[in-house]
Amino acid sequence: MKSYAYALALYPLTPLLKSVKPTSRNTKSKVGLVSCLGNLSLCYDSRFNRKSPVSSFVSNQRWNGFKVRAASVPENTGETQKKKDLVGTLKLGSMFAIWYLLNIYFNIYNKQVLKVYPFPATVTAFQFGCGTVLILLMWGLNLYPRPKVTRSQFAAILPLAVIHTMGNMLTNISLGKVAVSFTHTIKAMEPFFTVVLSALFIGEWPSLWVVLSLFPIVGGVALASFTEASFNWIGFSSAMASNLTNQSRNVLSKKFMVNKEEALDNINLFSIITIISFVLLAPVAILMEGVKFSPSYLQFAASQGLNVRELCVRSLLAGFCFHTYQQVSYSILQMVSPVTHSVGNCVKRVVVIVSSVIFFQTPVSPINSLGTAVALVGVFLYSRAKRIKPKAA
Repeated sequence: MKSYAYALALYPLTPLLKSVKPTSRNTKSKVGLVSCLGNLSLCYDSRFNRKSPVSSFVSNQRWNGFKVRAASVPENTGETQKKKDLVGTLKLGSMFAIWYLLNIYFNIYNKQVLKVYPFPATVTAFQFGCGTVLILLMWGLNLYPRPKVTRSQFAAILPLAVIHTMGNMLTNISLGKVAVSFTHTIKAMEPFFTVVLSALFIGEWPSLWVVLSLFPIVGGVALASFTEASFNWIGFSSAMASNLTNQSRNVLSKKFMVNKEEALDNINLFSIITIISFVLLAPVAILMEGVKFSPSYLQFAASQGLNVRELCVRSLLAGFCFHTYQQVSYSILQMVSPVTHSVGNCVKRVVVIVSSVIFFQTPVSPINSLGTAVALVGVFLYSRAKRIKPKAA
């Protein structure tokens, strides 16, 4: 039940024909009338040169033409603040849920496409093309401000886009060769590459707790790899190479995008990288794999279990989910700290692994499950260790 505090407000029933003469020349008669909701109305009687209490209005016959009225005002603003906090929490929670859901659908649709259409470079270029169309619509419809990229910014972004392109193509190569769950187990090694590359390129040495957290990550991935039913060296090595390229991108972004005056926000930075990646990869895919949209290749995909219509629909859905889940991820990164985002990313990997095992009915041995669990626990410990700040000497 909503609580109210009542304030006294006054309004005239009849027009005032006679004004009250002030007691001195320097004093003017002032009457406070009804104020808006949420403001306490006080009336001023200049004859006594003070704020008159309510009883003086009731007893004074000159003010008998005024009626007392109640105006409701909020008792406090605490409830409003709590509601705002609740809305913010619900919004953030829903964005995390959308992030996870889009990841699940992307990995499922992408795996279905790559199983019948084994051309990872062409598939990756198509996904970058879908992202480019969505970005141009976002800017064209003024859903997000379009950036003005300077030459120095472009020079800094270009190497990041090259690495981003290679990382996504290598991930798709891995997804086409091994199970989705195994690819994401290998990609749990990302913190290991982050620590090594940060030390080599930017001189950022890890703390003892960070180093200790890497042991369960490496051990868990090794245990899962030895017992993986779908293991092959192409899938394993391409997933490892994607870890190297993706974490190189993150480390180099710290090194190149250091000028805050020229730095772009996360969403626009990702958008520009996506467009550059599409422009770079489209001709490379044609050179590497040829034009694979001919009827013969589409019929080959149909013979593997997906007809042409299903292949096109799943490819479009995979491209849409591929771009939007990364956009949502960057939006979340603008709302929370990097450590919180990394913990959420760890949970996302668990969700993707479990959902892919259930959907594709991937055979998983107990030792394989143990290795995956140990690696993911190590990633969580790494996220916690990064929060621990070293003591100043």
